[in-house]
Amino acid sequence: RRWNWREPVLISPPGEIHKNWVLFPEKINGKFAILHSFAPKIMVDYFDSLNKLDGKKFIKSNNTRPVDRSRTWDSWFRGVGPSPIKTKYGWLIIYQAMDHRNSDRYRIGAMILDAKNPTKVLYRSKEPILEPDYWYENEGYKSGVVYSCGAVVKDGELFVYYGGADKVSCVATANLDKFLKEIIKTGATKLNKKSKK
Repeated sequence: RRWNWREPVLISPPGEIHKNWVLFPEKINGKFAILHSFAPKIMVDYFDSLNKLDGKKFIKSNNTRPVDRSRTWDSWFRGVGPSPIKTKYGWLIIYQAMDHRNSDRYRIGAMILDAKNPTKVLYRSKEPILEPDYWYENEGYKSGVVYSCGAVVKDGELFVYYGGADKVSCVATANLDKFLKEIIKTGATKLNKKSKK
């Protein structure tokens, strides 16, 4: 447990604020991959070594987040949540977004990206997989907000950890195989959560 940490460095240009960037948990085509923009297109940068991001070289991203009026509940992307999860169908991405006509409600969606070319969306949820329905997701510092901050798979079960109303930490679950098949087949699936009494 003796960590040999290096000095932290910025990987985005000075003066720019970027959130929701993720490192893929394994190399893609032999390179480290960082997903750093979701809209208007998915942008991934590749590196032979992460040491190339030395505080002098930066990832140039697009943080404009334009509204896509052709979409409904996720017409305004906020960003990716947890690190991508590799599945037999591709990379599972959990993300948060809102409807530009109702910008006070953050919802969570899912998409599957191509395993070898993660800028290519194979499938996307047509509806939110999680919405702020319960009181603890609506009574807090920011009402009507759910956003994912972590996800793991254990014994075939997907656990998605999320924040509610900027006040509480929660978890929602789904059988991973069923969850993925529903996204692929119909684009409609939900995570299961239990109401706090």
